[in-house]
Amino acid sequence: MHKYRHYNSFNRILLLILDITLIAFAFKLSNLFRYGDLELTHQYSIFFVLFALVWWIVSGFKNFVFRIDGFIPVGRRTGNMLNAFAIHAVILASCIVIFNLEHLSRLLLLYTYLFTALLIGLSRVVLFLAQRYFSKSDMAYSRYVIVGMGPAAINLHQTFSSDEAPGRKFMGFFSDKADELSKHSSMVKGNVSDLQEFCLQNNIDEVYYTLPVNDKEHIDELTEFADENFIYFRIVPDFSAIVQREVNMYFYQNIPMISVRKEPLEQVTNRVIKRAFDIAFSLGVILFLFPIVMPIIALAIKISSPGPIFFKQLRPGKKNRLFVCYKFRTMRVNNNTELQATKDDPRVTRVGAFLRKTNLDELPQFFNVLLGDMSVVGPRPNLVSQLDHYSKVINKYKMRHFVTPGITGYAQVSGYRGETKEVHLMEKRVEYDVKYMENWSFMMDMKIIFLTVWNMVKGEKNAY
Repeated sequence: MHKYRHYNSFNRILLLILDITLIAFAFKLSNLFRYGDLELTHQYSIFFVLFALVWWIVSGFKNFVFRIDGFIPVGRRTGNMLNAFAIHAVILASCIVIFNLEHLSRLLLLYTYLFTALLIGLSRVVLFLAQRYFSKSDMAYSRYVIVGMGPAAINLHQTFSSDEAPGRKFMGFFSDKADELSKHSSMVKGNVSDLQEFCLQNNIDEVYYTLPVNDKEHIDELTEFADENFIYFRIVPDFSAIVQREVNMYFYQNIPMISVRKEPLEQVTNRVIKRAFDIAFSLGVILFLFPIVMPIIALAIKISSPGPIFFKQLRPGKKNRLFVCYKFRTMRVNNNTELQATKDDPRVTRVGAFLRKTNLDELPQFFNVLLGDMSVVGPRPNLVSQLDHYSKVINKYKMRHFVTPGITGYAQVSGYRGETKEVHLMEKRVEYDVKYMENWSFMMDMKIIFLTVWNMVKGEKNAY
């Protein structure tokens, strides 16, 4: 069970609407304090839309901006909120410069941030306290029992008993095994034959069946009993012997299937969304940015050292298919093309060092994206020699090639780029690449792109 899987996305939408409403109220208050009037001018109405839009974007960058439950420590929840406002301020400041809004009142902006932080912070406190109150009240409890006491039953009980599942009240186990009855006597309420009478006497809301599912007659009997008495009857299969991690279950028509690994990009819809964004983003870069920087970079490369402007190299892509990867040439022409760049590498030119530091050497790879060999975001394509070597010494190394490689990736923005002198450095890259595969979302891609641009601005010590 994913730690936060049960959190309802609909609640996030409601909280986002609440936040936008509070931001609008904060704008009104700020205008009153600054100009003595509640009515916003047309100019500040547009600024409100920009302010609220940036808050919506930041909500995708920072986890738990919209969380109100008690699953996260107060300190971390406060830190997340402060980080969200800091990122919001950076993006908003950039928008002010880009859209030439420097004439906006700085005092009004300060009032707006103060009132917004105060109102949103108070709303979280009120909603959190209300959630805690109703989860502890008896009216919020859903009484449940568990049939069986195998590994699936124990895991289910431990999960529901933790703070991750407020609002449920455990009423007992039911088992026919003598050793289980004696071992957990205080928690076992009787044999399986006692279940129906117990449910009626104690107003049970949910029954979780963890016994083997080969007794169809017994399951049909309990199903009919549950339907007649408005009880939710749920079967919990025990896969503990073959599955040791979170899995995805889905149906192909009426056939249940289990995937032992989360693969969001296995879904056609997600792949279409990602590919459509790749095409639009790469076309934008090629049409609007490339014509401006290409002549400057090409001239600088030619002046720095003799040789071609572009560097071409075979790299392993999705499912290890080789493709020609394009980059601006950053080294003097040499025969050691499979040798990874190191710190103070004598092969790297001065211009090349700057291009590597700012990631501008990767710009030609947007043509790879347009051709479908690469994606804007994904695991970085390593050298062919690295594929041969690390696939033998690092577990799950080949898994990163399940998806299309990217110009930038989760590992790179998490601090794992540059030279990999030691195996553990590549292991960390693989770890983050697999995390990306298993947790992909469109907003995760947006976050990685934002962090990549941010790292280009501030510079990266491991880029050489």
